[in-house]
Amino acid sequence: MSLSPQELSAATRAIEEHQRILIVCHANVDPDALSGALSCFELFRSLGKDVTVVCPDSPPESLQFLPGFERLSEGLADSQNFIITVNLDEGVEVDKLRYTVEDHRVNIIIVPKNGRIRPQQISLGEGEQRYDLVIVVDTADLPLLGSLYLQHVDLFAEVPVLNIDHHISNTRYGQLQLIDTTSASVTEVLYHWFTHVPSWREKITGDLATLLLTGLITDTRSFQNPNTTPRSLEVAAELLDLGARQQEIIQHIYKTKPLTTLKIWGRALNRIQVDDRAKIAWSAVSREDLAEMGAQSKEVSGILDELISTIPDADVHVIFVEMEDGEIKASMRSSPAIDANVLAAQLFKGGGHPRASGFRIPKSANFQLAVIEAVSKIREGMARQKMEVDRLPASGRAQPVQPAAVQPSAIGKNESSEQPKKTASSFDIVEELSGKKRQKKRPGAKPETEENDVK
Repeated sequence: MSLSPQELSAATRAIEEHQRILIVCHANVDPDALSGALSCFELFRSLGKDVTVVCPDSPPESLQFLPGFERLSEGLADSQNFIITVNLDEGVEVDKLRYTVEDHRVNIIIVPKNGRIRPQQISLGEGEQRYDLVIVVDTADLPLLGSLYLQHVDLFAEVPVLNIDHHISNTRYGQLQLIDTTSASVTEVLYHWFTHVPSWREKITGDLATLLLTGLITDTRSFQNPNTTPRSLEVAAELLDLGARQQEIIQHIYKTKPLTTLKIWGRALNRIQVDDRAKIAWSAVSREDLAEMGAQSKEVSGILDELISTIPDADVHVIFVEMEDGEIKASMRSSPAIDANVLAAQLFKGGGHPRASGFRIPKSANFQLAVIEAVSKIREGMARQKMEVDRLPASGRAQPVQPAAVQPSAIGKNESSEQPKKTASSFDIVEELSGKKRQKKRPGAKPETEENDVK
């Protein structure tokens, strides 16, 4: 579902009519979510807005190259004050003001210089909210914000929320939504919004273009995943033309990995298990493994797309990670034969996209047993899905999902990549597109409407 002009206009008015903007993204942040949040920060700050951008947990060190990274906050400041007002009669002045705290009570002591202050002269009220608009980026549901949401539920109930996302599992929370499930990344959604407003398009700097391209590259895994569409490639080319630093992104995202990450990947690869009959492959990393390798749970995420999902003849690939708090996080990829989003939702109340989803399992005293039980459930769910498809008449069976309809994310962490397609040869698809677009460019075309070359 693409964005409508009405949705774009409503979101634009919200920015124009509000001044104190809070931007947040989901916990266990990924590059697309963080790039999207920082993109909003960069643009709206250039519009003269008072902007705060919050990431609920510490982002990976590999993302420190992102423009604006140093502006991130991990928590919210107190969003509201409680005000006690004393209406002074004419001629009454205050001499001293002090307070004491005792027995869980605050005593505010006002000593008038002359005259008296009576209880009926006192009124109570709440101060102005610290924020007048909240923008939630790349988050299918508010609880995925983690403790940020749980500790500030009133804020999200009282302040208007703009929900910007590309997940098919989005619950459409908030007063305003910009949800495009045909976009490959949330930054692609943002690109279409930002360029919809001519005055905003002019403010897209090289830094902002780099942020937007980072989300698109990572959520398509360098345009290898089936969610890559012709529109995604056009957006990438236009961002390069606007100054996006592609090689900087590639260097930090794909070519720079800490030793701890490589060690924990080795442990996960060593434990890959495959059930040929059920066509499921999985691996698991425990807290003990993380401690032994000196790694963090967030370092495991990339292994699913890089290596595990290349195992042939498997319809489902899963990686289980025991988080630092004991909760188990699972990321799942599937072939067109299995709907991963339905599987995660029905079995574990998770979700995401048809080819990429995620879910969480409550803390368990026995991590390995919990993984075995989860794999057993997935086997049964896969069997039911295949039986249901077999029962359908040929005319009623779902056709293989085309690349334009496939999305790369998951509810558990809003997973951002899918199973890559194998190709007979490798080539730089951006360079290929660059050559084609240069051939199509017409001399004399206006800068705002012409097709942009790839630099």
